[in-house]
Amino acid sequence: MTPSESPTRTQPIASEDRDTGPLVRIRGVNKHFGTTQVLHDVDLDVRRGEVVAVIGPSGSGKSTLCRCVNRLETITSGTIEVGGVPVPAEGRGLSNLRAEAGMVFQSFNLFAHLTALQNIALAPVKVRGVSKAEARERGLRLLARVGLADKADSHPAMLSGGQQQRVAIARALAMEPSVLLCDEPTSALDPEMIQEVLDVLAELAAEGMTMIVVTHEMGFARKVADRVVFMDGGRILTSAPPIDFFADPGHERAGDFLAKVLQH
Repeated sequence: MTPSESPTRTQPIASEDRDTGPLVRIRGVNKHFGTTQVLHDVDLDVRRGEVVAVIGPSGSGKSTLCRCVNRLETITSGTIEVGGVPVPAEGRGLSNLRAEAGMVFQSFNLFAHLTALQNIALAPVKVRGVSKAEARERGLRLLARVGLADKADSHPAMLSGGQQQRVAIARALAMEPSVLLCDEPTSALDPEMIQEVLDVLAELAAEGMTMIVVTHEMGFARKVADRVVFMDGGRILTSAPPIDFFADPGHERAGDFLAKVLQH
C-alpha cells in the first residue's frame, strides 16, 4: 500500500457504532518521578474503535501517559480503567490487563534469540493459555497480515527496523487485545521504513482496532486518527478531530508546535 492509498479517517466514528461507554477511561491522573511531576490531572476517554493520536513536544508526558495505561508506569494518583476494570496493581489481573492493552514500543523489544514466529507465539501460550499449535497458526496468519509471511523463521538481526516493528505489532495483536498502545512506533526507524509501519497501523484502524498512538507523524494523525490530543507540560491542552485540529489547534501552544513541525 502506498501513502496515497492508506485509509483516511478524518471524522470521529459515530458513538452509536460503538459499545456504550469508553474502553479506556483516564481520570485525574497525576504522575511524579521523584519530585518532578510529569502528568497533571489528565482526563481522557477512548471509545471502542477509536484511534487517538497523542502529539506534543518531547518531554510533554505523551509516552508516560501511554505506559501508564497498562501499568508499565504506576500513577501517583487518579484512576485508569480498561474495559470498565481499574488497572490492577499486580498479579494475574495485571497480566490479563497487559494482554488486553497490547503495547508496541519505540525499540521493538523483540527477543533476539527467537525467530519472528516464536516472538509472536510465545505470549499467547504463556499468558492466554493458547495451545502451541494454535499460537503458531495465529502467528503465521499475523505475519501474513503485516506483510512478512516469508520471515517466520528469521531472527530479529536478519530483519530491517521496519520489519522488526511489524513483527512487534503482530506480537501485540497475537494476544487479541481490546486496545493497542503505540509509543512512538516509528521514531527508531530510518525514513524509508516509516511508511511500511504506518500503513500497517492505518489498515488496523480501518478494520476498527482501538488505538492510542503517541506519534510525531502528522500525516498519520491527520489521515488516520479519529481524534488528535495535544499534550504539553504533562497536560492535555486540546483534543479535537483532525479536520478541526489542523484547521485551528484551539490553543496557542498547540499552534506554535504545529507551525514548527509542519515546516519540516
